[in-house]
Amino acid sequence: MSDVVVVEYGAGNTRSVRAAFTHLGVTSVVSSDLATIANAELVVLPGVGSARSAMEHLESTGAAQALRDRFESGDPILGICLGMQLALEHSDEDGGVDGIGLLSGSVHLLTEGRVPRLGWAPVEPWGDAYYFAHSYAAHSPDAVASSEGVTVAIERGAFLGVQFHPEKSGTAGLAFLERCLSPA
Repeated sequence: MSDVVVVEYGAGNTRSVRAAFTHLGVTSVVSSDLATIANAELVVLPGVGSARSAMEHLESTGAAQALRDRFESGDPILGICLGMQLALEHSDEDGGVDGIGLLSGSVHLLTEGRVPRLGWAPVEPWGDAYYFAHSYAAHSPDAVASSEGVTVAIERGAFLGVQFHPEKSGTAGLAFLERCLSPA
């Protein structure tokens, strides 16, 4: 059993996510294998890519259902950027696409401020600054943190999703990932 499984969906920031975990001394693998997803200590649904192609891959491989089953079992899942967005019910990206549906909510194109939203910004109420790269934002009743008026973290049960890229956020990002590995 691997400590961390980074879900493969044909795109994503898998290399930098794995490098961050390696820096923390944690074993990780990239996989869409259903048993591997089911048995991991932590599953990471990474960011970067197209919502439609990501969902098509996740559904065709059965990984979407494996993530639903894992969520229902209360086993930890971390969604990063697009990974957080895919966990919601629907995204307007790519002309509209249904998400995995782990949490209530939807994803919409940013219409105010910087678009795309690139660079470092503080996350409230957490206080640390993290690196962002996105043009879409989540709208969910499960929001737990924001940045510059944008929802940047959602949480329900054992799922935590973040809009920022912890793997590209230096010391603060590594500390965040370390907290994700430690039960509360």
